[in-house]
Formats: sequence, structure tokens, C-alpha cells
Amino acid sequence: MKHLDTFKDIAKQISSATGRHFKPLTTQPVAGGDINSAFRLQGSDQSYFVKLNRPQLLPMFEAEQAGLQELAAAKTLRIPLPTVSGKTKDHAFLVIEYIAWGANTNATSRLLGQQLALMHQSQQAYFGWHRDNTIGSTPQINTQNADWPTFWRDQRLGFQLNLAKDNGYGGRLQSLGEQLCGYISIFFNNYHPTPSLLHGDLWGGNTAVDQQGQPVIFDPACYYGDRETDLAMTELFGGFDRNFYAAYQSAWPLDQGFSTRKILYNLYHILNHLNLFGGGYLRQAENMLAKLLSEIK
Repeated sequence: MKHLDTFKDIAKQISSATGRHFKPLTTQPVAGGDINSAFRLQGSDQSYFVKLNRPQLLPMFEAEQAGLQELAAAKTLRIPLPTVSGKTKDHAFLVIEYIAWGANTNATSRLLGQQLALMHQSQQAYFGWHRDNTIGSTPQINTQNADWPTFWRDQRLGFQLNLAKDNGYGGRLQSLGEQLCGYISIFFNNYHPTPSLLHGDLWGGNTAVDQQGQPVIFDPACYYGDRETDLAMTELFGGFDRNFYAAYQSAWPLDQGFSTRKILYNLYHILNHLNLFGGGYLRQAENMLAKLLSEIK
């Protein structure tokens, strides 16, 4: 098998991390990711989920491991627990708990909304995190800041706009982006978010349900910020139903300005998709910028 030596090395590091000998009896590719290769390693009485990528991307996996630990510490939603990250000769890897999926229902959607609201009540005194991580494979800068509009302008939108410029996307995108960054504070005139623990990349593909009916979230881009950013992204690519939103609103109602700010927050992810996947997202980013600017003029 192509990755045989890699899996032998990973099994040794799993054994070292857990203190229990682990020998994979089967290895099965798992579909679904755009960034990494993924596999299920099945031993005699234990399964692990393994992500592989290039050796130089180990810091991405180390940050994801730390993010999973941060989310798990909130003790709200179920999180696949990380086992070990590291390198073999040919790959960086991350090993996490393997969870068998169950079926999503109205009840599990409501539970996801309730538990996400509880997770967002885990808070810190600053926006950002103790380390940088990635959104997809793009660097995500989490330098701590006491001011949320400044954090969002500089470390989210500004960073992505600069990256887009380096990638050849100038012209109208940069002109509109520069204008918007000058007006960021207006969106927060009567709204002062607190730094909530965020998943950071909360689209439908990063949530599931285990076989006991407990919601699970994974693949985080963790930091502390406005909880509205997580809720905004749930609307960007679908996968969340009215039961989820009703349960979240019942547990912790959103501010009425969310309907506008969600465009501001989802702009970050569309710019990131532009930088990762190309010009198919350019018009959408420009239209979002124009819409936001129309709200303040």
C-alpha cells in the first residue's frame, strides 16, 4: 500500500502517546476533505481517524490539535479528542478519535443549537487566541486584541485582502475593501461583543451526530471572538435547519444587527475561498463589499 510505512510510523506514535500497543489491522480512505488525505485506522479494539499532509504543514495539525483540546475543555458539544500529531518521513499527521456517525433529526438539530450557545458562553478577556492557526490551509492570525472591530479589520478582512492582492486580485475588490476597512467601526456603534469561544469554520460539513444522538463538531479554526461569526457561517454553505436556529435563539438571542453583520463576517470566508480556490468567488466578494458599503451610505 502507498502509505504502508507511514501508517507503521503513526501506529508507533499512537502507542507511545497512549501507552497501549496499537497495531492497525485495516486502513480505509475516508472521503470529504479538500485540504488533507484522511484514513480510518482500525485495530483489534480501537479505531482512529488520521489526517495526512506534507511534512512542512505539521504546524497546521498542531494548531488543530490545540483547537480540539480548547473546544473539548468547554464540556458542551462532543469533540473528537486528539491523540497525537507529528511527522513521518513523508507526511505530517494528526490522529484523533474515530466517531461512528448516526442520523441527524429535529431533536439533534435543536441540541446542536443549545450546546453551541453554551459553548459560546465560554469566554476570555481578549479577542484572538494564544497561537495562530489556519482557515482551510490559509494562515489565520490570532494576535490578541481588546478591540473587536480592529481585530476583524486587521487580522481577518485586511489579511485576506492583502493576500488577494498578492494573488493578483486588485482593482474593484481592493478599492471596495479599502473603503470598507475605513468604516468597520460603524457596524459596532450599538453592539459590543464579548470574546466567545468559537469553532471558527462552522459550516455543515464540520458537524455531525454520533450514534447516541449527540451533536459533534470538528475541523476547528478556533479562537475567541464575536459569537455571531459562527452563526453567520452556518448560513453560508447550508446544512443547518430551523430547529437549530430556534434552539440557539431560545438559549441566547442574537442582536438585531446580526442580519447586516453576518455579511461582514461571511466576507472573510468568501475572500478565503477566493484565495484558496480561485476567481470563481471574486464577483461574490465584490458584491458583498458593495452591499456592506451601501448599508453605511
